Amino acid sequence: MLNLIRFRGDAFVQETDALEVLADDAATPESGTLLLTLDRFHAEGPAHLDDGRRVGVLLQPGDDLQALAPYVHRLALVALAFPKFRDGRAYSTAVLLRTRLGFTGEIRAVGDVLREQAREMVRCGFDAFAPADGASAQEWAAAAGRYRHVYQRAADNRPPAFVEREGG
Repeated sequence: MLNLIRFRGDAFVQETDALEVLADDAATPESGTLLLTLDRFHAEGPAHLDDGRRVGVLLQPGDDLQALAPYVHRLALVALAFPKFRDGRAYSTAVLLRTRLGFTGEIRAVGDVLREQAREMVRCGFDAFAPADGASAQEWAAAAGRYRHVYQRAADNRPPAFVEREGG
Protein backbone atom coordinates (compact mmCIF):
# COMPACT_ATOMS: atom_id res chain seq x y z
CA MET A 1 0.00 0.00 0.00
CA LEU A 2 1.15 3.46 -0.92
CA ASN A 3 0.89 6.42 1.45
CA LEU A 4 -0.86 8.99 -0.73
CA ILE A 5 -1.78 12.58 -0.01
CA ARG A 6 -4.47 14.16 -2.19
CA PHE A 7 -5.17 17.85 -2.53
CA ARG A 8 -8.92 18.38 -2.68
CA GLY A 9 -10.07 21.96 -2.97
CA ASP A 10 -8.30 23.59 -0.06
CA ALA A 11 -7.48 20.52 2.00
CA PHE A 12 -4.86 17.79 2.01
CA VAL A 13 -6.25 14.32 2.75
CA GLN A 14 -4.18 11.26 3.61
CA GLU A 15 -5.18 7.98 1.98
CA THR A 16 -3.75 4.60 1.16
CA ASP A 17 -3.60 3.59 -2.46
CA ALA A 18 -2.91 0.15 -3.87
CA LEU A 19 -2.23 1.40 -7.40
CA GLU A 20 1.28 0.50 -8.51
CA VAL A 21 3.06 0.84 -11.83
CA LEU A 22 2.50 -2.26 -13.92
CA ALA A 23 5.94 -3.48 -15.01
CA ASP A 24 6.44 -3.83 -18.74
CA ASP A 25 6.72 -7.63 -18.46
CA ALA A 26 3.94 -8.19 -15.87
CA ALA A 27 0.61 -9.82 -16.69
CA THR A 28 -2.29 -7.42 -17.07
CA PRO A 29 -4.87 -7.75 -14.29
CA GLU A 30 -8.43 -8.38 -15.44
CA SER A 31 -9.94 -5.44 -13.57
CA GLY A 32 -9.05 -2.20 -11.88
CA THR A 33 -7.14 0.88 -12.90
CA LEU A 34 -3.91 0.31 -14.80
CA LEU A 35 -0.85 2.48 -14.27
CA LEU A 36 1.50 1.88 -17.19
CA THR A 37 4.94 3.06 -18.20
CA LEU A 38 4.95 5.13 -21.38
CA ASP A 39 6.42 2.22 -23.38
CA ARG A 40 3.72 -0.15 -22.19
CA PHE A 41 1.07 2.49 -22.78
CA HIS A 42 2.19 2.80 -26.42
CA ALA A 43 1.88 -0.98 -26.80
CA GLU A 44 -1.40 -1.60 -24.92
CA GLY A 45 -2.89 1.62 -23.58
CA PRO A 46 -5.18 2.63 -26.44
CA ALA A 47 -6.76 -0.84 -26.51
CA HIS A 48 -7.40 -0.70 -22.75
CA LEU A 49 -8.95 2.76 -23.11
CA ASP A 50 -11.16 1.49 -25.93
CA ASP A 51 -12.27 -1.36 -23.64
CA GLY A 52 -13.38 1.20 -21.05
CA ARG A 53 -10.56 0.58 -18.54
CA ARG A 54 -9.28 3.36 -16.33
CA VAL A 55 -5.69 3.90 -17.41
CA GLY A 56 -2.87 6.03 -16.04
CA VAL A 57 0.62 6.63 -17.35
CA LEU A 58 3.90 7.04 -15.48
CA LEU A 59 6.16 9.59 -17.14
CA GLN A 60 9.87 9.76 -16.42
CA PRO A 61 11.62 13.14 -16.80
CA GLY A 62 12.91 12.39 -20.31
CA ASP A 63 9.64 10.98 -21.69
CA ASP A 64 7.81 12.74 -24.52
CA LEU A 65 4.68 14.38 -23.13
CA GLN A 66 3.31 15.05 -26.61
CA ALA A 67 2.96 11.28 -27.12
CA LEU A 68 0.00 11.45 -24.72
CA ALA A 69 -1.75 14.33 -26.49
CA PRO A 70 -4.24 12.16 -28.46
CA TYR A 71 -5.24 10.29 -25.27
CA VAL A 72 -4.94 12.88 -22.53
CA HIS A 73 -8.70 13.46 -22.15
CA ARG A 74 -9.28 9.74 -21.65
CA LEU A 75 -6.59 9.13 -19.01
CA ALA A 76 -7.51 8.72 -15.35
CA LEU A 77 -4.15 9.93 -14.08
CA VAL A 78 -0.63 10.84 -15.02
CA ALA A 79 2.10 10.05 -12.50
CA LEU A 80 5.21 12.20 -12.86
CA ALA A 81 8.46 10.80 -11.50
CA PHE A 82 10.92 12.76 -9.40
CA PRO A 83 14.08 10.60 -9.49
CA LYS A 84 15.74 13.18 -7.18
CA PHE A 85 14.04 16.01 -5.33
CA ARG A 86 16.19 18.55 -7.15
CA ASP A 87 15.09 17.34 -10.60
CA GLY A 88 12.37 19.86 -11.47
CA ARG A 89 11.38 18.70 -14.95
CA ALA A 90 8.13 17.21 -13.63
CA TYR A 91 6.97 20.70 -12.57
CA SER A 92 7.11 21.86 -16.18
CA THR A 93 5.40 18.70 -17.36
CA ALA A 94 2.54 19.23 -14.87
CA VAL A 95 2.03 22.81 -16.04
CA LEU A 96 2.01 21.71 -19.69
CA LEU A 97 -0.48 18.93 -18.91
CA ARG A 98 -2.87 21.41 -17.30
CA THR A 99 -2.42 24.42 -19.57
CA ARG A 100 -1.39 23.21 -23.01
CA LEU A 101 -3.06 19.79 -23.09
CA GLY A 102 -6.06 20.65 -20.90
CA PHE A 103 -5.67 17.58 -18.68
CA THR A 104 -8.25 17.54 -15.88
CA GLY A 105 -7.44 14.16 -14.31
CA GLU A 106 -5.13 13.42 -11.41
CA ILE A 107 -1.49 14.45 -11.64
CA ARG A 108 0.46 12.43 -9.09
CA ALA A 109 4.01 13.16 -7.90
CA VAL A 110 6.01 9.98 -7.24
CA GLY A 111 9.62 9.27 -6.35
CA ASP A 112 11.77 11.58 -4.23
CA VAL A 113 8.84 13.82 -3.25
CA LEU A 114 9.27 15.96 -0.12
CA ARG A 115 6.82 18.18 1.75
CA GLU A 116 9.00 21.24 1.17
CA GLN A 117 7.87 20.97 -2.46
CA ALA A 118 4.14 20.98 -1.61
CA ARG A 119 3.40 24.63 -2.38
CA GLU A 120 5.13 24.64 -5.75
CA MET A 121 3.65 21.28 -6.75
CA VAL A 122 0.11 22.46 -6.03
CA ARG A 123 0.74 25.67 -7.95
CA CYS A 124 1.94 23.66 -10.96
CA GLY A 125 -1.14 21.44 -11.05
CA PHE A 126 -0.28 18.37 -8.96
CA ASP A 127 -3.16 17.07 -6.88
CA ALA A 128 -1.79 13.79 -5.49
CA PHE A 129 1.54 13.06 -3.83
CA ALA A 130 3.36 9.93 -2.72
CA PRO A 131 5.73 11.49 -0.17
CA ALA A 132 9.17 9.91 0.19
CA ASP A 133 9.66 11.46 3.62
CA GLY A 134 6.59 9.88 5.25
CA ALA A 135 5.03 13.30 5.87
CA SER A 136 1.40 13.52 6.94
CA ALA A 137 -1.38 15.45 5.23
CA GLN A 138 -1.21 18.05 8.03
CA GLU A 139 2.51 18.57 7.42
CA TRP A 140 1.84 18.97 3.68
CA ALA A 141 -0.90 21.52 4.40
CA ALA A 142 1.45 23.50 6.66
CA ALA A 143 4.20 23.50 4.04
CA ALA A 144 1.84 24.48 1.22
CA GLY A 145 0.33 27.34 3.22
CA ARG A 146 3.56 28.69 4.66
CA TYR A 147 3.59 31.85 2.52
CA ARG A 148 0.63 33.95 1.50
CA HIS A 149 2.00 35.67 -1.58
CA VAL A 150 3.24 34.28 -4.86
CA TYR A 151 5.63 36.10 -7.14
CA GLN A 152 4.89 34.62 -10.54
CA ARG A 153 1.98 33.14 -12.43
CA ALA A 154 1.46 29.38 -12.52
CA ALA A 155 -1.17 26.78 -13.39
CA ASP A 156 -3.16 27.65 -10.24
CA ASN A 157 -3.95 31.15 -11.66
CA ARG A 158 -3.24 32.92 -8.37
CA PRO A 159 -2.45 36.60 -8.87
CA PRO A 160 1.18 37.48 -8.16
CA ALA A 161 2.02 39.95 -5.38
CA PHE A 162 2.56 42.85 -7.80
CA VAL A 163 -1.00 42.44 -9.11
CA GLU A 164 -2.37 42.38 -5.58
CA ARG A 165 -0.45 45.58 -4.76
CA GLU A 166 -1.95 47.28 -7.81
CA GLY A 167 -5.41 46.30 -6.61
CA GLY A 168 -6.14 43.95 -9.52
